[in-house]
Amino acid sequence: MSAGHGAHVDPSNKKIALLIALLALVLAFSETLGKSAQTAALSLNIEASNLWAFFQAKTIRQTVLRTAAEQTEAMNSNDKTKKQIEAWKKTAERYQSEPETNEGRKELAERAKAAEQKRDRSLAAYHHYELASAAVQIAIVLASAAIITGAMALVWIGIGLGAIGIVFCAIGFLAPTAVHLF
Repeated sequence: MSAGHGAHVDPSNKKIALLIALLALVLAFSETLGKSAQTAALSLNIEASNLWAFFQAKTIRQTVLRTAAEQTEAMNSNDKTKKQIEAWKKTAERYQSEPETNEGRKELAERAKAAEQKRDRSLAAYHHYELASAAVQIAIVLASAAIITGAMALVWIGIGLGAIGIVFCAIGFLAPTAVHLF
């Protein structure tokens, strides 16, 4: 008997090696999509926070203008102060809704809520990709152990975990908010 390369290679080992390669491919997709979803969630969280801070600043400015108008109105009522009071009231109203710039309190709240929804979707996708990665990593380990031990049950468990990983990848990609695990 020669000790050459591949002289006594079990044909099932080639199939298991192919399975491991496919699982590694799924793992690569899962990890890449997971990092992308995580980065998007962080960016959207920052965007939502910035929009809410802008909303709060507008609220403070609006309150200051309304207070100044009310206080001035209560103290004086000549034509000059009436014009100033009207200007302050108009500005305060503009702070409430400013559709042309999309920066009124109403529009800022809508934009912030939309960013929060996108963030939540990205975060849900990230969690599904993380579960997919864990399942596929365990599947790779089990398939590798099957080559060494010859225990075909490990291959079948690995295939099952790989399928679970693919399902979680698909959920993360297609409908991340459909399944709530966390």
